[in-house]
Amino acid sequence: MKKLITGFFAVLFISSVQFNNVYSQGFNSIVSPDGIHVIAVGNDGLVFRSINSGNSWSSYVINSEDLRSVSSAGNDVWIAGQSGNVHKTGKTNSAVSTYNTGSAENINSIVFIDTETGYLCGDNGIVYKSVNGGVTWSVKNTGIANIKLNSISFIDAMKGIVVGDQGQTYTTVDGGTTWTAEQMGTTRNLLKAKYFTDGIVVTGEYGVIISKQNGGVWNNIVTRTNSDIRGVTGIGVNDAAVCGGGGFIRNNKNGSANFFNFEINPMMANLTDIFYYDNLKGFAVSSLNKAIIRTTNGGVSWDLPAGTTVTQTWAQKSPNGSGIGNTLCMHPTDRNSTFVVYGTKVYVSRDKGDTWNQIANIGIGSRAHSFYVSPVDTNIWMAAMQSSPDKVVRSTDYGLSWSTILSMDFTTYGQPLEMDQNDPSNYYFVPTNTQGSGLYRSTDNGASFNLVAPYNNTSIGSPCDIIVMWDNSDVLFIGDDGADIYKTTNRGVNWYLVKPGSSSEIPSMCNSVFDQNICYATTWSSSQVFKTINKGETWNITSNNSGSGWGSDLCREDPTVVLTGNYGAQSYLTTNGGTNFFNVNSGLSGAGAGILVPDRSYLLNMQTGSLFKMVITYSVITNFSENTASTLIPEKFELFQNYPNPFNPVTNI
Repeated sequence: MKKLITGFFAVLFISSVQFNNVYSQGFNSIVSPDGIHVIAVGNDGLVFRSINSGNSWSSYVINSEDLRSVSSAGNDVWIAGQSGNVHKTGKTNSAVSTYNTGSAENINSIVFIDTETGYLCGDNGIVYKSVNGGVTWSVKNTGIANIKLNSISFIDAMKGIVVGDQGQTYTTVDGGTTWTAEQMGTTRNLLKAKYFTDGIVVTGEYGVIISKQNGGVWNNIVTRTNSDIRGVTGIGVNDAAVCGGGGFIRNNKNGSANFFNFEINPMMANLTDIFYYDNLKGFAVSSLNKAIIRTTNGGVSWDLPAGTTVTQTWAQKSPNGSGIGNTLCMHPTDRNSTFVVYGTKVYVSRDKGDTWNQIANIGIGSRAHSFYVSPVDTNIWMAAMQSSPDKVVRSTDYGLSWSTILSMDFTTYGQPLEMDQNDPSNYYFVPTNTQGSGLYRSTDNGASFNLVAPYNNTSIGSPCDIIVMWDNSDVLFIGDDGADIYKTTNRGVNWYLVKPGSSSEIPSMCNSVFDQNICYATTWSSSQVFKTINKGETWNITSNNSGSGWGSDLCREDPTVVLTGNYGAQSYLTTNGGTNFFNVNSGLSGAGAGILVPDRSYLLNMQTGSLFKMVITYSVITNFSENTASTLIPEKFELFQNYPNPFNPVTNI
C-alpha cells in the first residue's frame, strides 16, 4: 500500500513560542554544504531547503520520522532518523535514499568527513561507521557505556569525539575502533561537540561549555547562565560560537574566553543548532518555530527569512490583586519556577509562568513591594511590606509564618529591599530619608538589619530602587524619587550623585552579570530610559518611550535584550542592546509594576492588577510539497524517495 500526496504552493507556517510546546514545530539541526544551499531538519519528517543562502525556503516531509541531525560533504547530504534510518540526498533538490544501520535505536547525531566516511551515534550507546557513503554501517562502540549519546564529531578519518548524558565523553584516535573515556568534571547531559583542527568544544545543559586545546586539558568555562547550550560551530577553539537558551548566540572571538560576545539576533525562542559555513555566513534554528535566522557578516547581525512576520502578545495569567513594586522572583535552584506576590498572596509557577497557584499568604502588612526566596535556604523568604509603619518581614518555613524584622517607612511605589546577588546572605534596605536614616544591611540572611551609615546627602528623599553591581558588592546604586541616581563604592557609607534629576522618580534599574559597565534606569513621569556604559559614572538617554516609565529587566541570559514598562498598559523591548526599542503592548492592561526576563523567550510583566506573559508568534511563508510513502517496505528493498517538486513528484520503491 502506498499513499502519495503531491503539491506545490505557498504555505504560511505559524508557530507560537510558549514553554509547554513540544519539539515538533521547528528544527533540530541545520547544515550548508556551500553557503548557498541550506538544509534544516526537524521532527515529524520536516525538512526545509534553501537555494539562496537562507533568504527563502521550501518545505518537504521525509517519512514522518523525527530527524535529529544533518551533515554534508561535497554535494551529498545525510539526515539521521529514527529506528536506525539514515536518509541520503544531495545538496540540490534530489532523490532521497534511505538506508538502515541494522539497529532499531534512534540516531541523534551524524557526521561525514568526506563523501565516503561517516559516523553516527544515538540511544543506548550506539556508534556506527560507514566507509561507502552511508550505504552500509558497522558497529564502532567498543569501550562506550550503554547511555544516550547526543553528538558525534570528527576532524578527520581517525580523530573524533562523542558525548552524551551524565557527562559521558569518549574520544578516539583510530577511527572509532577503540574509544577512551574522558573526565569532564560534570554530570550534566552533554548536547553537542565540535572537533576543530586546534581542539574541541563541548556544550551541554545548564550553561555547560567545556573546551580543550590539542595536547591540553579540559577547561570548564564559566558561562554565567543556567540555560542549555545546544549548538556549537565556528572555525577554531578560540573562534567558536554557541547557541541555546531562549535564543542567545555567543562567541569567544577576540579573547572572550567566557563567550561573552553576544551576537544580536531577532530570535525570541530556543535555539537548538547553529552552523557557520565560513567566517561570514551562518544559520541557526529553533525547535519551536520555522523561522530560520541567518547572518552574512559573521554574527554582527542576524536576520529572519524574507516575508517572516513576528507578533508579540501579552497573555493574562491568574495571579491578580494589588500589585506594586516588583515582587517577581526566580526560584534559586529551579529554573522553571517563579514566584510573584500580589497584595499579601504568594503565587508560584512551576512551568515558566504558564500556570500559577497560590501557596502562601504574608500575614503582615497590606501589600508587598519586594520579595525574595533565599538561595542559601529556600525555606527563607524576605519581603518589604506596606504597613503603618512599613516593614521588612521574614519567613523561615516557606511562607507558613512570618515575623517582623524591621519597621520603617519606605517609598510609596518602589522596591526598597534588595538581595545581594553576589553574596545572598546579604540584604540591603533603603528607607525614606528621615532624621538619621540611611542604608540598612543584613549579613545573616535577613534575620537582622543594622544601619550602615546615615544618608550623607540631604538631596536623597525616598529611594525607589536599589541594586548591587555584579561581582562587586562595594558598589550600589540608589534610584531616588527626584529621578536622581546615587552611587556608593563603599557599601553605603558615602553616596555621590551620578545622574541629576530629570523628572519625578527612578522606579526601576537593571544591570547585567555579563558586563559591569551596563545598567538601565526608567524614569517617571518621564518617558526617558537612561543607560550607563561606564559602571554608572555617567548616564545618557537611550530611549524616549511614550508614557511614564516604570519597571525594567535586563535579560538574565543575554544583555542585548531589555524589557521596560510604563505606568500604564505599555511595554517596550529591545533586542539590540538599547539601540532601538519597540512597543509590545498587545493584550496588556492595567498600570505597570515589576518586570522579569529570565531568558529571551520568557518575559513576565507584573501589572498592578494582574500578571502577564509574552507569547511570540512567527509566521513564515514557504513553498510546500509533501510526498509520503508507506513504511511497510520489505527489508531487502531500498527506499528511494525523490524530493517532491513540480517536475518530479513521485516516490520510487
